[in-house]
Amino acid sequence: MKIAQVAPLYESVPPQLYGGTERVVSNLTEALVDAGHDVTLFASGDSKTAARLVPGCPKALRLNHYECQDQLAHHFVARRSFRHHSLPR
Repeated sequence: MKIAQVAPLYESVPPQLYGGTERVVSNLTEALVDAGHDVTLFASGDSKTAARLVPGCPKALRLNHYECQDQLAHHFVARRSFRHHSLPR
């Protein structure tokens, strides 16, 4: 089965520090990959996963505020990537 997982861009998956949602997404994504599913994870570029990773930004946004002045722009890029990968081929 082809499955897409979408995580917030504020923390990496799994999170380096606090990040309950990101930790749940990580556990679920890895379990689905282990079960043989074709999983794509839409998350920050510093995420670690066995799934196919489509980064919405190079690093998690919460700890990257010096390099990333406009966090909203990364969310639009991530949304566009998700829509692009979701379209039937």
